[in-house]
Amino acid sequence: MTMPRDPIAGLGIAGFAKALRQGKATSEQAVLDYLARIEVLDPLLQAYEQVDAERALATARAMDSLLTNGVDLGPLMGVPVSVKDLFIIDGIIPHVGSNLPIQEKLGREEGPFIRALKMSGCIILGTTRMVEFALGITGNSTSRGTPWNPWDDQHHRLPGGSSSGAGVALAAGLCALSIGSDTGGSVRVPAAMCGLFGLKTTAGLWPNNGVFPLEPNTDTIGLLTRSACDAALAFETLNRYITKKESTRQRPVTLDQITLGVPSRYFLEGLSRGVQIAFERALAEFERHGAKLRTVDIPHLDGREQYFPIAMPAHLLAWLGEDNFLANRQQIDPIIAARIAVGFDISAHDYLASAEARRRHAKAASQVFDTADIIVSPTTQAPPQRVQELNNPDVAMQAAMGMSRNTQPANYLDWCAVTLPMGTDASGLPLGLQLNAPGHAETRALLIAASLEALLAPPPQPKLFQGHSLH
Repeated sequence: MTMPRDPIAGLGIAGFAKALRQGKATSEQAVLDYLARIEVLDPLLQAYEQVDAERALATARAMDSLLTNGVDLGPLMGVPVSVKDLFIIDGIIPHVGSNLPIQEKLGREEGPFIRALKMSGCIILGTTRMVEFALGITGNSTSRGTPWNPWDDQHHRLPGGSSSGAGVALAAGLCALSIGSDTGGSVRVPAAMCGLFGLKTTAGLWPNNGVFPLEPNTDTIGLLTRSACDAALAFETLNRYITKKESTRQRPVTLDQITLGVPSRYFLEGLSRGVQIAFERALAEFERHGAKLRTVDIPHLDGREQYFPIAMPAHLLAWLGEDNFLANRQQIDPIIAARIAVGFDISAHDYLASAEARRRHAKAASQVFDTADIIVSPTTQAPPQRVQELNNPDVAMQAAMGMSRNTQPANYLDWCAVTLPMGTDASGLPLGLQLNAPGHAETRALLIAASLEALLAPPPQPKLFQGHSLH
């Protein structure tokens, strides 16, 4: 079988929308191309949990017919997307990365976000694999498999999690837009490790109804795209459907209008040499083009170290139920099960105290944006490691801590955040640059990201596609 090229990657979502309306492309053909690529590549990559081919094609034909008859649903109409396996979607059984039968407990009613995807005309190709119960940042999960990061065709490397399949599917050209969720970095980390752009929205902006709840106070829905422009277009379109509000129109951002806050501590500790070099190079490039750099001290960053180990197990154990968890523990990934079991030792007063501390810390930390537009840092401390290295428990713990150290603060402090590709290290592995912004400042953060993205060299293709046999 001859594998077609990704039909949208070279155009961008806006370019595909234009081609669709000019009659130079069809949604049906785009879906056919992605399904063909999935058939060839996904047996190796294992990005998808379920592929809904028949319904995707039927929906694509319906979108083409609507356009032909003058009905235009907007710029996402006809765009093939993947959805993380923790959303309720009619006709698709959710697994939430687990072998436990959780479908009935999760419910059957689609939430506002999936309804918005459908109303905007997106074509859902299927659901993507994830870390079990979204309780893991590396992407490694034994219960339903660890997707293969396409940036290394020789070694199985971590894709990042918990939206592991979402990152792999987009990086491999198996969809045009990936939908994930982010409670402590679960969109930004796989985006960074797969050479992609990732958006974490502000908690509460998009309702989590119809989505598996890991930690409801910090759970957010997010987008993985190929560029800031794609993310901005998808965000603005979906946000109108979900919030029923038009976004405030903002002018493009020029670099001489931007003050980048560079953390004095925490975010820049423990970086690999490759990440440190790439970050310093990026800052120098931004400053050379007019951006102002300001060293900032952000208080209470270490509060996330106390909050998440309490809040996540407590909420997840409560959702699963003690008896259900104990009866089915052997079916759960042992690392995930051990993390859930911590919930048995968490007292109510410890949880309430940590929640109150988070409220105070978020209020105090918000003042950093009085002197900086954006807080900039590497997204992760190091590039993706090999999966087999996590066989050593100490290495596994260190890897997880290094992946979430810089991403959890945005969830803890109620910020929105993005990650964009920051080039590669000496081994050719992708690195991510993170931008943190105040809550509900997604539109401005995306405008700033687009300005900064233009100064960074676009990442090369993943190694998986550099062999002639896969072209």
